[in-house]
Amino acid sequence: MKIDELELTQEWDKVFPKSGKVEHEKVTFCNRYGITLAADLYAPKGVEGKLSAIAVSGPFGAVKEQSSGLYAQTMAERGFLTLAFDPSFTGESGGQPRYMASPDINTEDFMAAVDFLSLNDKVDPNRIGIIGICGWGGMAINAAALDTRGKATAVMTMYDMTRVSTNGYFDAEDSEEARYEKKKAMCAQRLEDLKTGEYALAGGVADPLPEDAPFFVADYYDYYKTDRGYHVRSLNSNGGWNVVGCESFMNQPILQYSNEIRSAVLIVHGEKAHSCYFSRDAYANMVKDSNYADNKELLIVLNAVHTDLYDGGRKDAIPFDKLQDFFETALQ
Repeated sequence: MKIDELELTQEWDKVFPKSGKVEHEKVTFCNRYGITLAADLYAPKGVEGKLSAIAVSGPFGAVKEQSSGLYAQTMAERGFLTLAFDPSFTGESGGQPRYMASPDINTEDFMAAVDFLSLNDKVDPNRIGIIGICGWGGMAINAAALDTRGKATAVMTMYDMTRVSTNGYFDAEDSEEARYEKKKAMCAQRLEDLKTGEYALAGGVADPLPEDAPFFVADYYDYYKTDRGYHVRSLNSNGGWNVVGCESFMNQPILQYSNEIRSAVLIVHGEKAHSCYFSRDAYANMVKDSNYADNKELLIVLNAVHTDLYDGGRKDAIPFDKLQDFFETALQ
């Protein structure tokens, strides 16, 4: 399969410091739609033999130089070969037009990452897992329901992007009329974009932060718009997705068959996160009427808010010891 050439930044431009315990290189791979994805491959130094591997992506609207890269590098320090990738249409990955999202294509991005790892000489193809963060947590569960090769999935501070798109935050817009008005507005925007010849951006995280902004907006600002997490290629740090970029989420639930996932799943969320209801409900649906509930777990991190699980926040909130134990057990 032909892989398009991408212009990849070679200098270290992550929002986290480079570790001396791992080897790092830029790589590319192709998904089944022909889109070339850019990724950072992390390998523990001095470890020989076939390794367990983990593909990482998210949050929704972020890039691999932010949270997913931190997870990948840290898990590589703990003995795994890891791959942090930019989803299609974003970051350094290919795909035109830019700043689009798709429940199908972005689930496929995870499966293509598993393809890449399965064929890597340093990886045991029978010991591969994935980590999805925020909106890519929902994609990771969707991939786990579809991809029988993955043996373990961890989702962190998860968003179900189809649910929040159709029902709004906290399900406050869960009505046929509200959904109709959203769809009507996006259909009108499609024509406006064709007239102007470019896709209008929805805008990233609000900047300056309004004085009356709800806490979860301030929480996002504290990560994406400050030195803590700002990155020039991050949609959330800058202009955001296209207005019509997430249109297909309005009609495509992604967690339909999560209770049929046979592999191990760990769902981690902050107790104080505005988004915690996504994980609580996803776990309940995953184990309901399931023959495979024994290897599913919901872990609530006390006092943590949504972005604390992006980078640890001020509380060192990411339970990396738990993640290491989960993957070592599930991928043995």
